[in-house]
Amino acid sequence: MTELALVGIDMGTGGARVGIFDPHGKLLGTHAVLWDTQYPRAGRAEQDPDEWWRCIKESVSKAMQASGLPPEAIAGISLDSTSATVVAMDADGQHLRPAILWMDVRASAQATKLARTMDPALKYSGMGAVSAEWGLPKVMWLKDNEPDVWEKAAYVADCTDWLTKKLTGEWTMSINHAAGKYFYDRGWPTSLYEKADASDVLEKFPSRLLPVGDVVGGLSKQAAEELGLKEGTPVAEGIIDAYAGQVGLGVVAPGKLALITGSSHVMLAQSATPVYAPGLWGSYTDAVIEGEYTLEAGQASTGSVVSWFKNTLALKATQAAQANGTDVYDELNKLAEEVPIGSDGLILLDHFQGNRSPYVDPHSRGVFAGLTLGKTEGHLYRSIIEGICFGTENIFRLMRQYGFAPEEIVVSGGPVKSSLWMQMHADVCNLPLTITDVTEGPILGSAMIAAVGAGIYDSLPQAADEMVRVVRTIEPSQSAHDEYRFYLQKYIDSYPVMKGLLHDIALHEEQKA
Repeated sequence: MTELALVGIDMGTGGARVGIFDPHGKLLGTHAVLWDTQYPRAGRAEQDPDEWWRCIKESVSKAMQASGLPPEAIAGISLDSTSATVVAMDADGQHLRPAILWMDVRASAQATKLARTMDPALKYSGMGAVSAEWGLPKVMWLKDNEPDVWEKAAYVADCTDWLTKKLTGEWTMSINHAAGKYFYDRGWPTSLYEKADASDVLEKFPSRLLPVGDVVGGLSKQAAEELGLKEGTPVAEGIIDAYAGQVGLGVVAPGKLALITGSSHVMLAQSATPVYAPGLWGSYTDAVIEGEYTLEAGQASTGSVVSWFKNTLALKATQAAQANGTDVYDELNKLAEEVPIGSDGLILLDHFQGNRSPYVDPHSRGVFAGLTLGKTEGHLYRSIIEGICFGTENIFRLMRQYGFAPEEIVVSGGPVKSSLWMQMHADVCNLPLTITDVTEGPILGSAMIAAVGAGIYDSLPQAADEMVRVVRTIEPSQSAHDEYRFYLQKYIDSYPVMKGLLHDIALHEEQKA
């Protein structure tokens, strides 16, 4: 008898990735296909849903081929996608314009309008600024600026909702997306929508809202034929891509925190009680687990700063890598390991693209403080890694201030390859770091959700117990933590001291642009 398997579909910014997993979390087959992003004007980003579907079909077909499994082996399907990627659809299910991608910031005026309402629903943004990246400002922009599209639109939905419709023929809205980007909190905050002149927006949203993992319906005949899967295969309600990564790391109960690293750092955690604070996003009610709250924070530029340094200033490491046939990052790590904690008094403020948490400051900028003629490439590189770790701990301090204290950090992403970086994170925050064997976090998370929808597991925590495997734990060094304390405090002190100057420079340069 063929063992059952699950399909996880990940719709990321750059393309579709599909994974076929067994119920124990073993990857049986995967495939990815990239799609294009159009940038019609500064600050705008759009994608073609027809290209989404073409790439998804190819990814599913080739992942199934790689797995060697017949369609009858698939017990369930689920999905994740970028959030606040807005699609306008007519009554026949055809999109009326390109999708407005999550990174698109054309809706800044609408975001400001929302923030000025001071409605209690803004607790999800800490009663502060509303990001133009969020879904609701984009939908409001569509209404304000493209009335013909708005009039024809039977549904205005998020990317996950679009794919769910393609798979099942059913219109639903994921509570995960509704809470995370549209202020849903066990019901729509009608007062916020009324104050923002957006009451009619609610009429365009799918009326059937489902928790993550609930079965939407079976795979439609048309979708099954196009994907090469079996008609009627259960499709479970999906989730935001970063949150799928959280699930794939097994962070589905209070106590743990998912640190998803890459060009930026995203932090996601479950809490038994709500946590609302300026500088934090959420905590979103029922966004992952019903009855719990999901807390989110992030650093805008982390791995991107490391990449900038490698590509721009890492002369010695680049030469060594070329001579030795090694990776430049390995050579940089060797140089940094020769430098003591605190980088001999060199501190980096990691705000190269502004600050997301805890200051929500788009006009802050990066700063090296403490440069002397004795500083080397190793000093600069180590100070960058330390500065990123200090920024992470600064966010944890804010979380603790408002009653949420993470006990264990589960990490994924490229920086996991650096033992130096991971040990530094553990030492600075004085918490253990857990590394799982997952390399495809979102597709594993979506497959775990599919397993719950298929009835293989009763809940995401049970799925995590069976499908997520820890491969190592990095324990903090108390002595190193004590040494970092002084430099961490100087890092924290640097922002308020430099803020005015950094704002003046940033605004001056913006006026020149």
